[in-house]
Amino acid sequence: MIEAAIQSKIDSWLNGPYDEETKAEIRRLTETGETEALGDAFYRDLEFGTGGLRGIMGVGSNRMNKYTLGAATQGLSNYLKKSFPNEQVKVAIAHDSRNNSPEFARIVASVFSANDIKVYFFEALRPTPELSFSIRHLGCHSGVVLTASHNPKEYNGYKAYWNDGGQVVAPHDKNIIAEVNAITSIEDIKFEPKEENIETIGAEVDEAYINRVVGSAVNKAVIESQKDLKIVYSPIHGTGITLVPKVLERLGFTNVTIVEEQATPDGNFPTVVYPNPEEKDAMNLALNKAKEIDADLVLATDPDADRVGIAVKNLNGEFVLLNGNQTGSLLVYYLIKAWHEAGKLTGKEFVAYTIVTSELIGEVAKKYQVKSYQTLTGFKYIAEVIRSLEGKEQFIGGGEESYGYLVGDFVRDKDAVASCAMIAEMAAAAKDQGKSLYQLMISMYQEFRFYKEDLISLTKKGQRGQQEIAEMMQELRSNPPKEINGSKVVEIRDYKSGIINNVEAGTEESFDMERSNVLQFITADGSKISARPSGTEPKIKFYFSVNAELPSEADFDQVDQELTGRIQNIISDMKLK
Repeated sequence: MIEAAIQSKIDSWLNGPYDEETKAEIRRLTETGETEALGDAFYRDLEFGTGGLRGIMGVGSNRMNKYTLGAATQGLSNYLKKSFPNEQVKVAIAHDSRNNSPEFARIVASVFSANDIKVYFFEALRPTPELSFSIRHLGCHSGVVLTASHNPKEYNGYKAYWNDGGQVVAPHDKNIIAEVNAITSIEDIKFEPKEENIETIGAEVDEAYINRVVGSAVNKAVIESQKDLKIVYSPIHGTGITLVPKVLERLGFTNVTIVEEQATPDGNFPTVVYPNPEEKDAMNLALNKAKEIDADLVLATDPDADRVGIAVKNLNGEFVLLNGNQTGSLLVYYLIKAWHEAGKLTGKEFVAYTIVTSELIGEVAKKYQVKSYQTLTGFKYIAEVIRSLEGKEQFIGGGEESYGYLVGDFVRDKDAVASCAMIAEMAAAAKDQGKSLYQLMISMYQEFRFYKEDLISLTKKGQRGQQEIAEMMQELRSNPPKEINGSKVVEIRDYKSGIINNVEAGTEESFDMERSNVLQFITADGSKISARPSGTEPKIKFYFSVNAELPSEADFDQVDQELTGRIQNIISDMKLK
């Protein structure tokens, strides 16, 4: 039985000025008794989360379709015109390889243009970081990319950006939502395009962006020395194919092998279940190719090329995947050391990373007297720090554990294209010293401490799933653990209340950061456990971080096993499996 409020919304779509194809699909779902699907499609409106608008494609207010996209774009248009009342508002639009992305992008362009907003429209699919770059390059006030990043093929999404090239943050995000909610009828949406307001862009922006990426190289000498470094690259059916091979070639790498089975953009992602380089299955074809040619490095980007996964040989010569914390820490470690060795550190540089990312990044920065800033989860918060410090401090690099990294500040979102370039340079520098990237990582652990991280992601679908996630967070707040895996909880950080509870001292203090539904437990042995419901997916994620001394390379396997055991014990103790 469908709730009365949901049925009322369904009826408004059936009786309203929606197209006949939409109404026919609603009638089909009704006649076939698919009440759960109907309920999920209409029980709420899609809202901007940490990544913008994202959802399953289909009919309904909680789905990605012409009308939810139209309402979001009309609301954004209204807000932009209020925010910049005496200017010709300009926006840039790009899309990835997903099904319906080109059509969705055209709808978005039509609505903007109908509102007398100048639209720069990419001629074909492009990586998300290039859209971020293009906003500042073209002097735009905003931008939109149609992508659902690494989600399954049923999903699509809408990422909105502000004039700094970063995704929208407070107060703009909430103000845009208010403008969207103020649209009470689809008749308020201007769907009819004004073609004179739409300008196609492509090669010129590509060239400007590629030049900035190539110009970010820190040590061109090692690239020249190791230009035949064997690199395997897969775009996993996405947009990375448009720029990553060009960038690697322009840098001077001459031995790049592309995984042909995944080279063609395809929204059905035929060779994978999840087009996500965090998933080993998505990397299998690239790993097989790497074994076949005895490669030095494997790179794979997600469909919109803002995340990158890598694989390298371990001490036994076997290819292993590095997780996002390992790659992010290595990148910052390499960048800071390279800047230090080049005499480029002046005391005004900084790195940034999120609260659920490895604390090793902060420790590396501290040793070299580079400032580090922690932000909430979501790359838009790192972009916000870069914007706030522009002209005062210089951003070197940073990232988040979910395979998103940024090198330099010419893009204001995670950038797998520039990251691929810098990871290749890093691998070349390691090889120039007779090391693999894996050995470089071990050297980093010896210099600091061996930090090991893992996470569990629990999926809770639909309306009931959201309630279960809320109940889990409430239970952790009401009855926080006193100890975890035999180690006392010494500190609890609640990012929703903005309070740090020093359990041992029995004191509380507030901290200045935007509120977010995240809880962290710090234990006496230095472990950190974080609980965070996703802002874009029906999931709750638990992040685990432990650390120990690593006396020598020979001790690596033993310490690795000990840390793995510690994480498994924490998971068991918290009854998460």
